[in-house]
Amino acid sequence: MTALDAVSIITTKRDGGSLSGEQIDWVIDGFTRGEVTDEQMSALAMAIFWRGMTRAETARWTAAMIASGQRMDFTDLPRPTVDKHSTGGVGDKITLPLAPLVAACGAAVPQLSGRGLGHTGGTLDKLESIPGWRADVSPARLREILADPAVGAAVCAAGADLAPADKRLYALRDVTGTVESIPLIASSIMSKKIAEGTAALVLDVKVGAGAFMKDPASATELATTMVELGADAGVRTVALLTAMDTPLGRTAGNALEVAESVEVLAGGGPADVVELTLALAAEMVALAGLDADPAQVLASGRAMDHWRSMVRAQGGDPDAPLPRAAHTETLRAERDGVLTRMDALGVGLAVWRLGAGRAKQGDPVQFGAGVEMHAKPGEVVRAGDPLFTMHTDTPRMFPAATSALREAIDIGERVPDAGPLVLDRIG
Repeated sequence: MTALDAVSIITTKRDGGSLSGEQIDWVIDGFTRGEVTDEQMSALAMAIFWRGMTRAETARWTAAMIASGQRMDFTDLPRPTVDKHSTGGVGDKITLPLAPLVAACGAAVPQLSGRGLGHTGGTLDKLESIPGWRADVSPARLREILADPAVGAAVCAAGADLAPADKRLYALRDVTGTVESIPLIASSIMSKKIAEGTAALVLDVKVGAGAFMKDPASATELATTMVELGADAGVRTVALLTAMDTPLGRTAGNALEVAESVEVLAGGGPADVVELTLALAAEMVALAGLDADPAQVLASGRAMDHWRSMVRAQGGDPDAPLPRAAHTETLRAERDGVLTRMDALGVGLAVWRLGAGRAKQGDPVQFGAGVEMHAKPGEVVRAGDPLFTMHTDTPRMFPAATSALREAIDIGERVPDAGPLVLDRIG
């Protein structure tokens, strides 16, 4: 007979055993209702961290977290639903041009996003830099936005009743050193994405210095696990592994990234941001079963129309000036040469020090803070050329940010080999 008590479940996993479906359902339900204590769930998370989980355990764990709250249903919408999730990086503003682009292709995009923590930026922080824009959208209003053919996309915060067990567990993992567990990461991401009711999902799993997954093997394992969880739940899922050794685009920081995203929607913008936006859009459109060419739709200006409608639908003014930091300082090249390296983690650390990120959940952010990158790896620079412009309301942070940026770059003589942006596809 399966033991249904917290201590037995913890010791089973601690000793390398597999948890039964009944045990997983019991412990997640008990944790959600407060009968399983934070200390007990923290101990179980550490046991999972060390012992791992089988595919069957991970799938059942994900299903139990979904069952801890409500599951949204958009099957009655007049257009197919598809979403995208990124594991996070530096300068990763892709959701901003991507959601309206895919909506302009004919899909409904219910994009539940989060806020930044540490060196990785949050999509909601970026959008909240737009005057009037609100992240909180009621389920009824979300349905209206998605059904409106002039909008069709919403980027909003997950409601408290969507996988509440995951929210509680994530807070524990963050303070107990158990974040870096692939089964727990995969189930955390997929429980929320499946609960939000999308029929199809494209995952952007970042790999490299500025990513959560530093090496391709770990990223592949995470991507494969999430694709399998999607399949188990009946959600068509594909994952792209994409490079995050160098920041995406030419800006990192909330309002700065919004401005760059608008450039992309207007037909310009950095080549890497455009490339990744179109690659993910093509996957989303295909999963949704739509006959549309994202590149043509972007060039037509229809994606920009949907962006403006999307911003207005959530209370924002797409024409309002974006916040600007009170102080700027420029970091210049010390010698002639070729920029051979720009470490994404170092740039992200500088952006965080300037005030664009937060050290813990709930901290305020400076919407105008961040870094502009005037050169990227492979480009020739001369002594005195600007490399970065730093933006902040707290100029005392310039020295610390400058130190991080100096350590993040190398200037040499040889143009580095430019690797691909999309490294692999799974699903």
